[in-house]
Amino acid sequence: MKKLILSAAVFCSSILVHAQSETQLTIKPAGDQMVSKHIYGHFSEHLGRCIYDGFWVDENSTIPNKGRIRLDIVDALKKIKVPNLRWPGGCFADEYHWRDGIGPRNQRPKMVNTNWGGVTEDNSFGTHEFLDLCQMLDCEPYIAGNVGSGTVEEMAKWVEYLNFDGVSPMTAIRSQNGREKPWKVSFWGVGNESWGCGGNMTPAYYSDLYRRYATYARNYPGAPLKRIASGANSDDYNWTETCMKNIGDQMWGLTLHYYTIPTGNWGKKGSATKFDEAQYFSTMKNCLKMEELVTKHSAIMDKYDPKKKVALVVDEWGIWTDVEPGTNPGFLYQQNSLRDALIAGTTLNIFNNHSDRVKVANLAQTINVLQAIILTEKDKMILTPTYHVFDLYKVHQDAKYLPIAFTSPDYTVGDQKIPALNVSASQDASGVIHISLVNLDPNKKIALSTVLDGLKWSSVTGQILTSAKLTDVNTFSDSNKVHNAKFSGAKKSGNALKVELPAQSVVVLELK
Repeated sequence: MKKLILSAAVFCSSILVHAQSETQLTIKPAGDQMVSKHIYGHFSEHLGRCIYDGFWVDENSTIPNKGRIRLDIVDALKKIKVPNLRWPGGCFADEYHWRDGIGPRNQRPKMVNTNWGGVTEDNSFGTHEFLDLCQMLDCEPYIAGNVGSGTVEEMAKWVEYLNFDGVSPMTAIRSQNGREKPWKVSFWGVGNESWGCGGNMTPAYYSDLYRRYATYARNYPGAPLKRIASGANSDDYNWTETCMKNIGDQMWGLTLHYYTIPTGNWGKKGSATKFDEAQYFSTMKNCLKMEELVTKHSAIMDKYDPKKKVALVVDEWGIWTDVEPGTNPGFLYQQNSLRDALIAGTTLNIFNNHSDRVKVANLAQTINVLQAIILTEKDKMILTPTYHVFDLYKVHQDAKYLPIAFTSPDYTVGDQKIPALNVSASQDASGVIHISLVNLDPNKKIALSTVLDGLKWSSVTGQILTSAKLTDVNTFSDSNKVHNAKFSGAKKSGNALKVELPAQSVVVLELK
């Protein structure tokens, strides 16, 4: 009898502990703030096998293609509703001269890609090919113009070639190359990483140069530009301050670049597939720095632009590891694990929650480079865990932002801790609510009780992305090891939403 009483006491105690450890979330009704679809953009640079042997196949290839653009990749990207694609770089943008990439392909001059591997490119993929790709994807092109080694005239004439619908020397050349009507490209980057590979400039010098270049990047009838200035590297707040002070609303957006380095050491970044929990923890701690960066850069922008007319454009983000053994170090080819999916879900939650200022973001990069969403090997193609996060999160595109209040439980390793939970929520045009939740703790599930203040709903469904190990990847021999699955750990309990969020998981709930 004593043993039975003791067991009952222990059982009651465990219920009490469970109840006390339940995390409370409050989700408020939507205001006017929207989660721009362009937060879900991607980046394709002339780097490694992203363009050539990625999007762009050999002219004699038997891989299904349309005009040498690989069709299985197009279909995969259309499924996740890629809203914009940034091209041609990156560092490559400031050594790219657009006129070398137009006209008959067999007459285009070759060039050396001095930034990435020293390889020779034949310029067969240029302006027309890129814009054909965007048309096939039904996405907006985002072109990064050459400020580092180019001229004002070169950029001005590229804009004219793309956007002017009238009689001029550039439109005559465009017509000769098979395109009568302009593409009317809106997103236009004025240089890239001008503090580094784009010219090693000071912020004062760059901001003056920007004003000159932007002046001659004209708005043509029906084709106004969204001019985007080259912004800060990570926590260079002085760069943002100088650009906001000197350029102000002469720019549509200002960029921010930040990469998650597992070790925090650019010389020895760490493996994409071989890491222990200590390195996983340091990786996620570095990933979460994006919250601090966006908050502090936004605060500086608020000082000069309280009405938030200038967008923060995080057009390079993602995890950067050591390359896969045996691959060209200049090609930046890395595998993609469940850890990378948790980084993607977390970062996109941060952007959603700062969507009053963050209007565009671009994961680096689309295919075979850095945190790629697609990997290819000859005719084979695999979708990475990161791809599946974008598939889950596409429901947030152009939806109304829902504010959330909660205190996250801690994920602790040794004497360090980080928030285990991150969340964002939105409501689409039909009134459906979507909540994306990420549990970074690989050891503990999280019990959640959510109050949806003033929001009506009657049913909940969900999908989950997780796997047995943080190091799990999809390979060409096992392409579906990490994938989205039905989630049944959420239910309606009175007016509350109860969720049991598994360890190391990304979950998106749909409330109707």
